[in-house]
Amino acid sequence: MTARPDIGGPADGTAARVLARAALDAVVAARGYAGGVYLRSGTEGLLRMAVLTGIPGPLFRPWWRMHVNRPYPVAEAYRSGQSVHLPDAESAMRQFPQLMAGLPFPFGSLYEPVARGPERYGVLVVLRPATPGAPVPAGDRARLRAVADRLARQLAELTAGGTPVAWEGDPVCVPGPPDSAGPGARGSGSGPDSDGGRHGARTVVDRLEQAVLSVDRQGRIGFVNSAARTGAGTLLGAEGGPELTGRMLWEALPWLGHPAYDDHFRAVYLAPEPVYFQARHGRQEPGEWLSVGLHPGSDGITVTIGPAEPPAYAPESVMRPGGGLGSPGLGSPADRASALYRPVALAIALTEAVTARQVSAVVTEELLPAFGGRQLAIYLLGEGHLHLAWETGFPKGFLDRFDGVALDTRLPGVETLTSGRPLFFESMERLADAYPGIPLDAHLGARAFLPLIASGRPVGSCILGFDAPRGFSPEERTVLTALAGLIAQALERARRYDSEAELARGLQAALLPHRLPLHEHVVTVGRYLPGTAGMDVGGDWYDVIETDGGRLALVIGDVQGHGVAAAATMGQLRSAVRAFTLAGSTPEQVMRGTNRLLIGLDPGQFASSCYVLLDPATGRAHAVRAGHPQPLLRHPDGRTEVLDLPGGVVLGVDAEADYPVTELRIEPGAVLALYTDGLVESPGTDIDIGVDRLRAALAAAGPGPLTETADLLVGEAGNSTDRPDDIALLLASRTGRAAP
Repeated sequence: MTARPDIGGPADGTAARVLARAALDAVVAARGYAGGVYLRSGTEGLLRMAVLTGIPGPLFRPWWRMHVNRPYPVAEAYRSGQSVHLPDAESAMRQFPQLMAGLPFPFGSLYEPVARGPERYGVLVVLRPATPGAPVPAGDRARLRAVADRLARQLAELTAGGTPVAWEGDPVCVPGPPDSAGPGARGSGSGPDSDGGRHGARTVVDRLEQAVLSVDRQGRIGFVNSAARTGAGTLLGAEGGPELTGRMLWEALPWLGHPAYDDHFRAVYLAPEPVYFQARHGRQEPGEWLSVGLHPGSDGITVTIGPAEPPAYAPESVMRPGGGLGSPGLGSPADRASALYRPVALAIALTEAVTARQVSAVVTEELLPAFGGRQLAIYLLGEGHLHLAWETGFPKGFLDRFDGVALDTRLPGVETLTSGRPLFFESMERLADAYPGIPLDAHLGARAFLPLIASGRPVGSCILGFDAPRGFSPEERTVLTALAGLIAQALERARRYDSEAELARGLQAALLPHRLPLHEHVVTVGRYLPGTAGMDVGGDWYDVIETDGGRLALVIGDVQGHGVAAAATMGQLRSAVRAFTLAGSTPEQVMRGTNRLLIGLDPGQFASSCYVLLDPATGRAHAVRAGHPQPLLRHPDGRTEVLDLPGGVVLGVDAEADYPVTELRIEPGAVLALYTDGLVESPGTDIDIGVDRLRAALAAAGPGPLTETADLLVGEAGNSTDRPDDIALLLASRTGRAAP
């Protein structure tokens, strides 16, 4: 590690150096490429970013301050004292849609609380390459936890020594560790061909007519080729002279610091894919455009800049832009903030839309009013053709003629998708001139055709219609193009959720018992409810198993996660429990064997379970619990209690874990209730409150039919339209006489 300058901090340089060291160690420990430390501040409930490494600080200014009650992973880790691990964008979208609305890029992130005893100091954050479908490895989690524990110990020592641990002001940005594994880990300037490298490498890039700049992960220019040096004032529009090396990119080329381009830079600093966009700087003649390419690597990005063909929206137009976002008339900050509201609202609302119809409805409600539009059509790609999925504002039946068109048809809605370029027509005349003979639904108006492309995959196209001719300002074009990407991601996610949810529901329906066994002295009733629309099916299950000795095994479990993988794991565990039981294993042996099987099948996957082996003749039962909510028991006299089973850790964590067995006595007329946490857990509410509410409901149900009791217990949850988790419930009641 190279020596670093003394860093100013909350009270003196010591605390800041401790925080900086922890941030760098956390990035290395979790194999990330960027990270930082949020620290509590002097303002109650406000965290501040104290140290940031691996990414340019100004690009992430909106996230420098974080209130602990916000729905973001940093705040969740601080509030709960629990780690938050988001291996990919999909998991982040499910748990923290507001985060992905602002940073809709494929990256992974880890959030580790920094606390010592009851004292909470802040949160360690690490950004790392996404690992879709794979959990964060246990080793990475353990190493990051060790860094957080060490930092907490150091901060506690500073506090004991009289140094107040609180941060006020902007974060300190420090260079990242040299071996950080940035997005893609492809490298953009290290080794013999790096900045200031061998003469041969310089000769290669000096032959290019494009300007080439190498920028480190803090945003500082380290190398430029000949075209960049000679064209600094004309091609690049540089300020402060032709010398570019050693300067911050956005200071040397201030036009690249326009807010419209911020998301492009955030994307390459967070994700491994290159980004290309068109831009202009103030020193160019009207109509001259530049093509900008951003190529991410482990230690920075390579920026290429060169002349570009004018985009298809006729930049030579003198027509005044419309009254939407970014128009010249919106001069004051308050006006611009007001104009930005609806696109931001669209981004957030899209995170909650699930079906393609819901996505389209959100676009209609949020996007059209933001830009003064009146017509909207969304086409989705399927089997080489574009199919109309949604329309509003067009004459009835007008768009039917375009439904199902092939991708070789010369239509703007097709060409915007196949070319990947948005098309803007400021009047219907311009549209007719560009596409002679195209049917028009009106003589006056303007049209925007936006490609819907998600992660490089074509999804469809979007048409925005306006009743009057209008121009499109550069800001409007940029925002519309960016929002088209969000819409495409939402539509792609909706289609994927639909297909995965259908598969998972079918799999889970096949794996859950179709009927429970009938027994002379025991009545059993099961209920299962999937999460509400938009949520993947989970891994909740229940079962009743008859043994050769006449006893009944009552089982319930909950696999961590959702979707096909959780449903498949659930099926494997249910089969394992059934096999161990039928082989004559004791309750402890069943749980221990299932635990070892899960560790062998899917390391990193967890599940909770409760297993009760009941003798119907005597009412004697032996119960074992693995990290699962405590069962309930309603006695014949109506008294209902939460059983206190000692239990063991969840399945899948420790191959040598012990699972103590508790002996119970279930009298005739008593009701045993096993359930999963979806029935008692709700966001922002302590689970104990939910358990007590369920206990009271079971007590109030009385001695009626068990089916009615089951319906009563799940009734309120079943009617909820905002149920984030699955629910499984298993009730068992003895009907025989008490044994002597």
